[in-house]
Formats: sequence, C-alpha cells, structure tokens
Amino acid sequence: MAAAGSAVGLGNIWRFPYVTGENGGAAFVLVYLACVFLIGVPLLYVELALGRASGRNPVGAFQKTKPGTPFVFTGVLCLMACFFVLTYYGVIAGWTISYAASHVSPKLFSAIKDLGPAAYFEGYTSTPYAVLPAFAIFIVLTIWIVSAGIEKGIEKWSKILMPLLFILMLIIIFKSLSLKGAGAGLKYYLSPDFSKINGQVVLMALGQAFFSLSVGWGLMITYGSYMPKSQNIATNGLWVASADTLVAILAGFMVFPAVFAFNMDPGAGAGLTFVTLPKVFGLMPGGWVFGAIFFCLLSVAAVTSSISMLEVPVSYFVDNKPKSRRTSAIIVGIVAFLIGIPSALSAGGSDFFTNMEIFGKKGFLDIMDQVFGTLCLIVISLALSLYVGWVWKTDDAVEEMSTGCDWFSKPFKLLFGMSPATIWVFFIRYICPAVIALVLCNTLGSAMGALAIVFWYTGILLFLAGWVYFLVRTYKQEQIDWFILIAIPITAPLAILAYGTREFETVKAPLFLALSGFFLMALKVVVL
Repeated sequence: MAAAGSAVGLGNIWRFPYVTGENGGAAFVLVYLACVFLIGVPLLYVELALGRASGRNPVGAFQKTKPGTPFVFTGVLCLMACFFVLTYYGVIAGWTISYAASHVSPKLFSAIKDLGPAAYFEGYTSTPYAVLPAFAIFIVLTIWIVSAGIEKGIEKWSKILMPLLFILMLIIIFKSLSLKGAGAGLKYYLSPDFSKINGQVVLMALGQAFFSLSVGWGLMITYGSYMPKSQNIATNGLWVASADTLVAILAGFMVFPAVFAFNMDPGAGAGLTFVTLPKVFGLMPGGWVFGAIFFCLLSVAAVTSSISMLEVPVSYFVDNKPKSRRTSAIIVGIVAFLIGIPSALSAGGSDFFTNMEIFGKKGFLDIMDQVFGTLCLIVISLALSLYVGWVWKTDDAVEEMSTGCDWFSKPFKLLFGMSPATIWVFFIRYICPAVIALVLCNTLGSAMGALAIVFWYTGILLFLAGWVYFLVRTYKQEQIDWFILIAIPITAPLAILAYGTREFETVKAPLFLALSGFFLMALKVVVL
C-alpha cells in the first residue's frame, strides 16, 4: 500500500488525463500500457532489489553494494530530486486543498461560476495570502505523517488513504458515466485511432510511465530497504505497477465522459483539472458535491506521494546523522516550504519569479519541474539501469530478486525456455538504457534546439558503428547470413527515414539511427 501510494499521485489523476487528451485518447493509452510493463516495471525491480539488498537509503545503497563507485552521486541526485520536487509539488497540492474547500463553500463555488474557472484560477494562484497557507497546511500534514514513523505513520496512513482514494474515484466515475452524452467520451477513451500514434506520442507515453511509476526518484530504493527477505519483489512490483496503472486508467473514466458530456475540449492541457473540470462541475446538477469529492481525491493522491518524497531525505538523515525521525522530518519539511515559496509566487504572485525563463520554460515552478521533475529523473533512471546492469552486476541483482521468489530464475516453456531473470537482465542491460537515452536526448533537444546537430552526428556515428561491429563479428563467425537477414531489414528503413527528415531542427531521425546501431550491437552480443 505504501509503495503503491508513493507511485499514485497527481501524475495519475491530474497529469495522465490531460496528456492522454493531448495525444490521441485511446491510442495513447495502449502505448502507455506497453511502456509501463516493458520499461517501467523492469526499472521498478531495479530500485526494489537495490534497496532490499543494501537495506539503506539511496546514497547508502550505492555505498554498500559497490563501495567507492562514482555512481554514489546517483543516490545524491535521488535525494535532490525528491526534496526539490516536494518544494513545488506541495504548491500544486495546496491548490487542490483550496479547490476542495471552495467547492464545499456555496459562496466560493458561486464565485467560480460567476468569474469563470479560468479567471478564478488565475486570480487564486496569483494571490500569495491564498496560496501560501494552503501550501503550508499540506507540508505540515506530510511532516506529521512521516514523523510518526514507518509503521505508525506511512504504512498506517497508506492503508487508510489508498482505499479512500479508490472509493472517491468510483463515486466520481459513477456520476460521470451517468451524464447524458458520456458515451462520446467513452468512445474517445476506449476506441483507439492508431493513425494518431507517432514518435512524439511514444515519447510522451514513456515519460508518463517513468513519472507515474515513481522510477528514478529513489523512492522505491528506500521502500525496498524496508522489505524483509521473505517478501516477493517480483509480485510486489507487479502489484504496485498494476495499482498505479489502474488509478491512471480510472482517472480517464472520471474525466473524459464528463468533458464530452458538456462539449469541452479533452486536449485542454494542464488546465483540464483546474479550469475545464470546474466548468463541468458548475454545469452539473449537485456539481459542488462532486467537485469537492474530486478535489479531495486529488489531495489524497498528493499526500500519498508527498510522504514518500519527504521520507527519502529523512531516511538519509536518520541513517547517517544523529537525528531523530521527528526532528529530521520537521527540519527537512520547513526547509522545503521555504525553498518552495518562489514556486508558490511564480503564477502571478511575483513578477520576478513569474517571468523568469530558463531551458525554454517560463516561471520558477515550471523551471524546477523541467530540471528536477524531468531531466533529473531521466538521468537517474539511466544511471540506475547502467549501474545494476554493468557495475553492480546483474548476478547479484538476480540473486536478490530470486530471494522470496523461486520462480524468477527458472526457465518457462512459454518464454521459449528462458527464465524471467534472463529477460529482465536483457532489458536492464540493453533495452532500458537505449530507450531512456532516447527520452533524454529528446527532452534535451526540445529544451535546447542547438544540440540537435550534435544528436545528428552522434546518431550517424552509432549507426555506422553498429553496422561495422555486426558485419565484422558475423563475418569472423561465418554468420554473414544473419547480417543480411537482420541488419539490412532493420536499419535500411531507418536510414531512409533519416534522409527524408534530415533538417537539423528534428532529433527523432538521428535518435532512431543511434538506437538501431545500439540494437545491432546488443543483438550480436546477447542473442547470436
């Protein structure tokens, strides 16, 4: 429950619906599901295995499993990501608390309808004396739960909040599906249009899978360190991923039938939750009740994630410093609130923080999200897969995974005589690093278009290296037929695609070139 609560958050209920709406509906959902179970789950296993094997926080996990390795800096990045994301995540969570209160109050609910949801949201977020108290309440609540400890705090409240979250979701879904015209929303959400799937949709789905499952934060390393050896990492990891994915899918059933029933735009972006849905609740009979339930639901989801974000730095101080859990939680929480004040003022409360622009993002909060909530998490995920796949060695990781899970290392006929461990190792060593590098380069390319030319030359170099390596190895081993049957059919269409989209502004073609070259090297090493 605690690990699932860590994964389930605003990314599922706030971010997933609007990203789905922006990327084609049902087609995006299918790609997202594939990304979760083919890329997200193997990475989730990495963190759980590393955490349980070491019994330490993210920094201590690297120090214990491979002393002296520079990868210990990855653990430091985990602490930084959790702490700095909490500083602005708490601001958005504070918005949900205020909106829940505003829908309970008839006066405020009428104000939202009279002013219009867009004007009300802009006015609220630009008012410091409205935003900062809600932010403070959320941080205090998080500190209170974490300071109570693992069993009496995090586990106890996870057992309460997670079932409550599902109950609230089912209430909203029932109401949403009962609206006249809801069928159009269901069709949009459940009937895929495969023509809408393109490279950008796949990359967005990968990004959503990373952020939704909480991989790359070090959260699962920390929670894995609390797991006894008798626990089954493989099945627990699947339960966490399944619960997280189920919440995201249910969020779509809450949002899209209601949005289509009132002819709203499903691709409204980040404003779907705080602008479009309040408009829907204003048109709905008894809308104030369901609006209050919905934003209470968002608040619950935010708390289940924020307690894990605070737990990661707190666990570090408890392990390494002579501080009690309560003292550590209070100190870290207060500092997070103070550092989060610029984010709280960046939606109109301060001209300086609102108009600040770096990495193509405007506003202090969006800049923090780009650096720590996007780039930092992708770098950590890449480092974790490289560390477990090539430095710590997969034999130790498989041994840890097999403890409490006898079937993990056993061959299965349905898997062509391979064990789940063999497949997992292949993904962690080759597939996950390549895919994460693809996402990282795309993210950097979007933020800094000048690097596109570097991606081109790197992509071409890796493409040629893959061809040369594959040709030389197959020639020496008298397997030249494999080169003809595999290398040419796989890479030739990609080369043609790259030539057809050879403008320096695009980064997709060189990334696919690099990926194909990397795939050829991995294929020769592992399979042939």
